[in-house]
Amino acid sequence: MNKKRNFIVQASILGIAGIIVRIIGLLYRVPLTQIIGNEGMGYYGQAFNIYTIILLISSYSIPLAISKVISAKLALKEYRNSHRAFLCALVYVSIVGAIASLFLFFCAPFLVDAPAVNVLRVFAPTVFFYGILGVLRGYFQAHGSMIQTSISQIIEQLLNAVVSIGAAYLFIRMCINAGNNAQVPTYGAAGSALGTGAGVVIGLAFMLLVYWLNHAFLVKRINRDTHEEVNSYKNIFKTLLYMVTPVIFSTFVYNCCATVDMKFYYTIAYHVKGLTTEFVNGQYGIYSNQFLVLTTIPIALASSFSSAIIPEVSSSYVTDNLEKTKSSIDSAIRFTMFLCIPSAVGMTVLSYPIVALLFPQQDSVALASSLLKFGGPSILFYSLSTVSNSILQGIGKVNIPVRNALIALVGHLFVLIPVLYFTDLDLYALLIGTTSYSLLMCILNAISVTKYTGFKQDIKNSFVFPGIAAIIMGAVVYIVYYAIYIVVSINAVALLISIPLGAVVYFVALIKIGGVTETELKKFPKGTLLIRVAKKIHLL
Repeated sequence: MNKKRNFIVQASILGIAGIIVRIIGLLYRVPLTQIIGNEGMGYYGQAFNIYTIILLISSYSIPLAISKVISAKLALKEYRNSHRAFLCALVYVSIVGAIASLFLFFCAPFLVDAPAVNVLRVFAPTVFFYGILGVLRGYFQAHGSMIQTSISQIIEQLLNAVVSIGAAYLFIRMCINAGNNAQVPTYGAAGSALGTGAGVVIGLAFMLLVYWLNHAFLVKRINRDTHEEVNSYKNIFKTLLYMVTPVIFSTFVYNCCATVDMKFYYTIAYHVKGLTTEFVNGQYGIYSNQFLVLTTIPIALASSFSSAIIPEVSSSYVTDNLEKTKSSIDSAIRFTMFLCIPSAVGMTVLSYPIVALLFPQQDSVALASSLLKFGGPSILFYSLSTVSNSILQGIGKVNIPVRNALIALVGHLFVLIPVLYFTDLDLYALLIGTTSYSLLMCILNAISVTKYTGFKQDIKNSFVFPGIAAIIMGAVVYIVYYAIYIVVSINAVALLISIPLGAVVYFVALIKIGGVTETELKKFPKGTLLIRVAKKIHLL
């Protein structure tokens, strides 16, 4: 099997990078939360949600869309047309990104509460640079290589962490020295937002360097292209708009659930329950910057498969190889569930120790860990719907995820609003809302994938077997963690022993109950090594 076309390997590379990025994000949020407090994190979270929405509309889905368009051209060996599509995409994101950045800057007072206005304005220029970065990432992803994107993501997050902490501290010191103590949370949040922009700029610089190093090869390949039909830039722009617009709307609607929920949460908290700004922002800071950040770790795995599957599915579908398309879909879903199910179970059973280690603030540990304990289903549903979204986009059904996301978004409000309005569940209501939304997306996307590809999911091997193995793992991890903690009374030590042990237990249990075969293990990264180890200890 050609490794360059083995999307499981490429997705794993991107997945590992995604996990590293999320871990860096978790680690730097610990000192950041201590510096600016839950109130400051609340202002940051409020501005970040609006920034995310504008980013989704203008730039965020560009890598997926570009990957889809260019991979289809590459499958037909239309190298000149693929490069033209790349150039058109750069022009598109430059124009749209500039407009979006200006809108975000000047309209900030109408989009967020007054204390978060300057935070949102710091985010504004990042949208422009992210669009160009997205095109470069999508270009290399279309070639079946995730290494460039992976390295750039890690570099981006490292600088983000350093600048976020440093700028937040400096901004707060400036604020205190000026005798403006009341504005400390706002200044701290603005400093953290500066880190996001710095990270994107360094990531862009890296990708531009990679492109420059490969430029000679790309030009040589274009010159060897013998296809007589050369697409005009006008037609390419039309194709891009046809592809990008539905993907943008789909990604926008799919990811705007958190922002919609936030708006209802703030509105009902202020105008119905009469809660104070400081309290509401402090609570939402716990939800957005502790609970949601932790859940993104396993979801990052699903996102990596989403990025990797689009070129694979697109190229096989455009060449009418339906069996290969189905095989790629099956591999993506199964491998995602192999990893995400145990991750969700592990976070559920070790919710309090994990939160206590990463966010040790005594006033928020109990609430954040409780949210994480009940957040397992939302992790699984989001992971699965993320992959199925990309499958539909990869086969060219780009409008279907838009429709499904809109139905799920409207449908979940019938659950969220009554729970927020008539109960005191507050943040738990947000959790119920996001779980119902992601579940609806899973159901609707599964129906659509079956309808357009004829693919039928193997429920037993994809969900039941990993679920059983994960439950066994969860029980062992829970017992081992608390047994060790009773002896040493050090949370970090108990976690460092129980989590790796849990991974081994899950792997052993999955093989023993027949959840994965030797043939399937060969497709895994380092699959040959895994098989050799399994045979040595008589698992296979």
